[in-house]
Amino acid sequence: MSWLSKVRNSLGGLTKRDTPDNLWTKCPGCGEMLFTREFEDNLSVCPRCQFHGRIGAQARFDQLLDAGYAVLPAARVPENPLNFRDSKKYSDRLKIARAANPFPDALTNALGTVEGRKLVLGVQDFAFMGGSMGMAVGEAFVEAVERAIAEDCGYVICTAAGGARMQEGILSLMQMPKATVAIRRLARAGLPYIVVLTDPTTGGVTASYAMLGDIQIAEPGALIGFAGQRVIQDTIREKLPDGFQRAEYLHAHGMVDMVVHRKDLKGTLASLLEYLERKEVA
Repeated sequence: MSWLSKVRNSLGGLTKRDTPDNLWTKCPGCGEMLFTREFEDNLSVCPRCQFHGRIGAQARFDQLLDAGYAVLPAARVPENPLNFRDSKKYSDRLKIARAANPFPDALTNALGTVEGRKLVLGVQDFAFMGGSMGMAVGEAFVEAVERAIAEDCGYVICTAAGGARMQEGILSLMQMPKATVAIRRLARAGLPYIVVLTDPTTGGVTASYAMLGDIQIAEPGALIGFAGQRVIQDTIREKLPDGFQRAEYLHAHGMVDMVVHRKDLKGTLASLLEYLERKEVA
């Protein structure tokens, strides 16, 4: 036994101090260990390398909307319409996801204001089954557009998804044209539709409503694409450029209009809504 152990054992009144398991967060970008509180207070952005961490729907609402916003009711759709089962029933997977998340599906909408500008804000939460697009997401999207038209305001959506929800098969793919038609209705009403692409936005979501905005904004470093990089490389048999499918690369090649730091996103949205809203001609 070392002398340090002997001294420790002789001080019987000392007990191991309890510390929270989530006191520290390791930045995926630079690998630095950050105080979780410091990381969250900085909008879940690393203060050292500016890596933008993934955040949930509630945090996104709190960051972007003024106080007093109202979360809209969740869409009601049939659950497990195909009676799908793999290693678990789809209905059981939904129960597990709902137990671990504050909202009942991947897309949640809220009515509020951003610096006084009224809008409907939709947020896809990657923590809910990879933000996958199923019937509930499609219906929530359409209901949000209808509410925006009724309120005479724009619709802003923050996308984060791995694509369509495989457990709903063709029914999930049908949400792509469904959302596209809803966007056309918003356009005919003369109301803005703004997309904020966050990490990651991929698959059928990218192939539909995520790339149909009047303005396309991306967060720094966000992965945005349809097929995965490895699939593309194996198909074309060429090495892809560095940063391929990242926000900055897509901005440089005209796929998105701007890359906006999270701390500037609220002000940017307010300015765009002011610019895009209909003006009465005197």
